[in-house]
Amino acid sequence: CEKEPSSYMWIYILLGNMLRGIGETPITPLGISYLDDFAKEENVPVYVACLHTIAMLGPMFGFLLGSLCAKLYVDIGFVDPGSITITPQDSRWVGAWWLGFLIGGATNFLSAIPFCFLPKSLEKPKGANNDKTSCSLLENMSATGKKLTPENPKARKWSLLLKGKYFCTSLKKLLSNRMYFTFTLCSLLQFSSFIGFLTYKPKYMEQQYGQSTSKSNFLIGITSLPPVGIGIFLGGLIMKKYKMGIIGATKFSFTMSFLAYAISFLHFFVGCENYAVAGMTVSYE
Repeated sequence: CEKEPSSYMWIYILLGNMLRGIGETPITPLGISYLDDFAKEENVPVYVACLHTIAMLGPMFGFLLGSLCAKLYVDIGFVDPGSITITPQDSRWVGAWWLGFLIGGATNFLSAIPFCFLPKSLEKPKGANNDKTSCSLLENMSATGKKLTPENPKARKWSLLLKGKYFCTSLKKLLSNRMYFTFTLCSLLQFSSFIGFLTYKPKYMEQQYGQSTSKSNFLIGITSLPPVGIGIFLGGLIMKKYKMGIIGATKFSFTMSFLAYAISFLHFFVGCENYAVAGMTVSYE
């Protein structure tokens, strides 16, 4: 190219994704804490499994939406569809990638409205973790060991949060917890491999099997994500049925992870030959 692209639209996409991440991040940690505080202990695994299952259904619908948008031309609504002479199979075709952001943003906004009506605190049922609530943990972190004063409990609670030493102390305790640190490393490895799988598999299907971007996204959304969601939900049900403690859950997690690794290892024995690309994999002659 003699002229470099001068569009700065990527900055808007970057800022939009940053705002989306800020809004989405609290749902998982605060949602799990909310469930753990106000639910019976034996029901928490099922509720958390439901939360993660829904989180997996989102990317599935996202891939399906991306498949639909990829079939529409990028300038849909601004050009006459009859004047478009190329098809989605053409390498010059650009799908309406921006349409997914509008639909997803509107859906996020509408789904956020019910959160405004959730109560700050729920009535704890019998058998709930009454001694393990976030408020109790916050109170116990006080260096003096004093309880919240009845005069102004909110001010006292915020003062604990705003003081850096309590945050540093809790962070130090968290990072020195060997079980938590090991679990974090395992999650990091699992999600890194999963993200790489979702990132490159659609492109691999396009290149090796000659599929369009639309069909590749559709197949990924249908075949890859629903089994993960079903597995998370079944795991929660199994933990609830057998009332697993921390040791039982650890053994269960290790067994399932080992089986997943053994099955994933079979990918090394499945593959295709490289595509014939003139000047790269084969000569021009």
